[in-house]
Amino acid sequence: MSGTMATGTFVGRLTRGAEMKYTSGGAAICSFSIATDSRVKKGDQWIDEPSYWDVDLWGKTAESVNQYLTKGKLVAISGSIRIEKWENDGQPRQKVRVNADTITLLGGKEGHGEEQGRQEERRPPRAPASAPVAQSDNSDIPF
Repeated sequence: MSGTMATGTFVGRLTRGAEMKYTSGGAAICSFSIATDSRVKKGDQWIDEPSYWDVDLWGKTAESVNQYLTKGKLVAISGSIRIEKWENDGQPRQKVRVNADTITLLGGKEGHGEEQGRQEERRPPRAPASAPVAQSDNSDIPF
């Protein structure tokens, strides 16, 4: 099945601080886990049911964001999804891992103040209010 892949986008909170490692070839890899919630109905009530995702982030991106990836931090990631399989004491085991292509830091830690959790807005600088505004003479417009 060449040419097929599984990808996803996740928004969740880190369950622990990120761990930075380097491969024998010198490539940076930042590993962490995030928790996401799904609303499911159990009986007559809706509850939040958590899912946990192990994430690997590679290269320069891993090195630049590692210091910000602390427990409780809200992030959005997207990347490819794979299932790792192994045996432990004769029992088959498996876990889902996300190989992140992108990461966006969304806010502060859960339970912290509004100011810390606010995502910074990036807007182009505005001209000062005292800047002259050019007036145009519309008399030569043919309509």
